[in-house]
Amino acid sequence: MKKIILTGGGSAGHVTPNLALVPKLKKSGYEILYIGSNNGIEKEIIEKNNIRYKSISTGKLRRYMDIKNFSDPFKVIKGVYEAYKIIKVEKPDVIFSKGGFVSVPVVIGGKLNKIPVIAHESDITPGLANKIAAPYCKKICVTFPESLDYIKSSKGELTGTPIRKELEDGNKLLGKKICGFKNEKRILMIIGGSLGSKLINDLIRNNLKEILLDFNIIHICGKGNLIAKLNNIEGYKQFEYVSEDLPHLMNVSDFFISRAGANVIFELLYLNKPSILIPLSKKASRGDQILNAQSFEKSGYSLVLEEEQLNEKELLKKLKQLKMKEKELINNMKNSEIKSGTDKIVNVIQQYSN
Repeated sequence: MKKIILTGGGSAGHVTPNLALVPKLKKSGYEILYIGSNNGIEKEIIEKNNIRYKSISTGKLRRYMDIKNFSDPFKVIKGVYEAYKIIKVEKPDVIFSKGGFVSVPVVIGGKLNKIPVIAHESDITPGLANKIAAPYCKKICVTFPESLDYIKSSKGELTGTPIRKELEDGNKLLGKKICGFKNEKRILMIIGGSLGSKLINDLIRNNLKEILLDFNIIHICGKGNLIAKLNNIEGYKQFEYVSEDLPHLMNVSDFFISRAGANVIFELLYLNKPSILIPLSKKASRGDQILNAQSFEKSGYSLVLEEEQLNEKELLKKLKQLKMKEKELINNMKNSEIKSGTDKIVNVIQQYSN
C-alpha cells in the first residue's frame, strides 16, 4: 500500500479540499497521515474524520509588522525538525500540501527526506505559504487558469479545486424540509465565510422586508451572530454554521450571496448556482477574493458587488439583475471546463508516487 502525507491548516479553507481528496485517495490504495499544528482548526476537523494525525510546532507567516514575527521563525525551524523526523519514520511515497502556515515545515521536511511534494493553490495569486514552499515542490496544482502566470517554469498544473463528494448527494426535498418554508418563493442563500460577515449580515437583515418580497432566505451568519427575534419571521431561516445538512441546503437554494473564497465559489460553479459575490476588500485581505470574483464575473458565472459599493440600493439592484441573468449564468457554468479537480489532482499525485 502506498502512503501519502496531507498537510495544510490555519483555516477551514486549507483543510476541506484535503478532505475532498480522501475518498479518492483511499480508493486508489493510499494510507493517509495528516500533519498539522497542535491547536489549529485542522486538528479538530481531521480527527473528527478518523484520519491519523500528527502535530508539529509552527509559527504564523505574516506580511505585516507584529512582535511575534521575531519569535515565530524559531517555531517554524522547530516545526521543520519535527516534520523531518515524522517523515523519516513514516516514509511516505508523496506529500500533498494545501497551504497555510503549518504546511511550510512539512514541505521543507519532505524535501530534506527527498520525498516528492505536490502543492495546491486555491486563489489566483499564490499565498505566502505556497510562495515559500514553491521551490521545494515538484508540482503546484492551481484552480484558476490565470494562476499559471504566477508560477515559474513547468511546475504549474491547472486542475481546479477538489469538491466534496457530499455535494453530489444533496437532496432538495430534505433541504426544503429543513427550512420549513411555507411558500414557493425562490430561495436565496447567504454565506459570509466560515466566521460570518457582520457587513453582509447587517445589510441583509436591514433589508429583510424588501428581500422577502421575492425570496425565501437561508442565512448562514457565523458563530455568535444569531438574532433571536428574527427566528419567527416567515421565509427567513438563520443558522450559525451548517455542516452535515449544508449539501441539502445548497442544492435546494436557487441563488446565492457569498464571499469570494475559492472553495465556496467553485462549489457554486460545480452546482451551477447563480451568485452575487462580495469579496473581502484589500483592507481586510491581500486582495485574493477580489481577483477570484473578477475572474468569475469575466467568465460569466457570477455578478460582483464590491464592499465599497455595498449599500441597500446596490444590493437590491444586483438581486434584480441576478434573477434576470439566471439562465445566462447557469448556461455559462454548465459549459465550463473547470468543475471538480479531485480526479486531476489525484492523477498528479499518482504520477509522483509510483
